[in-house]
Amino acid sequence: MAAEAHSEGASEPQRTSRRFPQVTRDTARPEGGGRAASGDSPAPARQWPLLAVMGGVAAGLLLVAVDAFRIGSIVIGLSLLAGAVLRWALPSVGMLAVRSRFTDMATYGGLGFVIVILALMVQPKPWIHVPFLDDIVHFTVR
Repeated sequence: MAAEAHSEGASEPQRTSRRFPQVTRDTARPEGGGRAASGDSPAPARQWPLLAVMGGVAAGLLLVAVDAFRIGSIVIGLSLLAGAVLRWALPSVGMLAVRSRFTDMATYGGLGFVIVILALMVQPKPWIHVPFLDDIVHFTVR
């Protein structure tokens, strides 16, 4: 009977604007807040993108703990860069999605890039040398 009333011309109220209402009655799900695998999969399989990034960061921290600071830091940075790539490439990444796609990619990518660059520049015997940084340090420290 309810289906008949619906089909006879009774319709749901139409929103005339795409703007959010002034008074919100519910919270919206975050973009990408779905699962990376189907709902009948076990929890680790549904959240594999987040677990992959966290596993890489944990491996990097373990390397830092066993006195391989440079390599461990590079692994941490590369894991965050991989998180940015996963956020860009996959339509649903589970709990790896925190904010909008752009914000997540900028955050993961920016932090990953900075960590890798700093790990390559760490003393002693840096793997890359940026000449103007010597001038800045010399000018500020004197």
